[in-house]
Amino acid sequence: MIRTGFTLRRLIAAGITAVAAAATALVATTGPAAAATTAGVDVSHYQGSINWTSVRNAGIEFAFIKATEGTSYKDPNFNANYVNSYNAGVIRGAYHFARPNISSGATQANYLASNGGAWSADSRTLPAALDVEANPYSGGTCYGLSTSGMRSWIQDFLNTYRSRTGRYAVIYTTTSWWNQCTGSWTGPWANHPLWLARWSSTPGTLPAGAPVWSFWQYTASGSVSGISGNVDRNYWNGDRSRLIALANNT
Repeated sequence: MIRTGFTLRRLIAAGITAVAAAATALVATTGPAAAATTAGVDVSHYQGSINWTSVRNAGIEFAFIKATEGTSYKDPNFNANYVNSYNAGVIRGAYHFARPNISSGATQANYLASNGGAWSADSRTLPAALDVEANPYSGGTCYGLSTSGMRSWIQDFLNTYRSRTGRYAVIYTTTSWWNQCTGSWTGPWANHPLWLARWSSTPGTLPAGAPVWSFWQYTASGSVSGISGNVDRNYWNGDRSRLIALANNT
């Protein structure tokens, strides 16, 4: 979702790496026809000032909002977006853009939890999301980490976030990046909801071991009343009542 990684993420989301091709047969897929789908967006300061009442009236029921990146960046529009979306009746959650090569997973999870990623059972607050995807900066697609190193970093983040909030974080990723950079790790999917990035008409093959997608980012060039310019559009794989259940951990 980070805009400086736009080109890399489009390539990876399109599934054109050899690893993605090799993993095609590993996991079953699911799509909007499998369950009711609920419309959502994800946003950051790149969308500018947002009229959340118009967004909600346009049928958008949830939003992931960029809160933090690494250990020193906080999105300047996060506070306004987080409060105003809530007041408009949008179920919202924070997300953190991972920088695994600059500090530990625990350090970044604590930074998120202390800067917008906390959780409360108020029917409108989702567990925060870890955005882990191709490195848009220097250091290689996998941030210079081995597959075992990446697994350890992600597990450190997830464990720390759960310790801080009591919730299992959502994981945003692409199938190709995940299978390449974690070595097709299956460990998190028993508890952590998958937020799949794939800009296509179908979700396609899921990351190794993932039984179902919970959220699906299906385009980066959507439009919604109340938001200027393009915006990422998403589905929740269920109806609003099930999304509220996720929000409340029930």
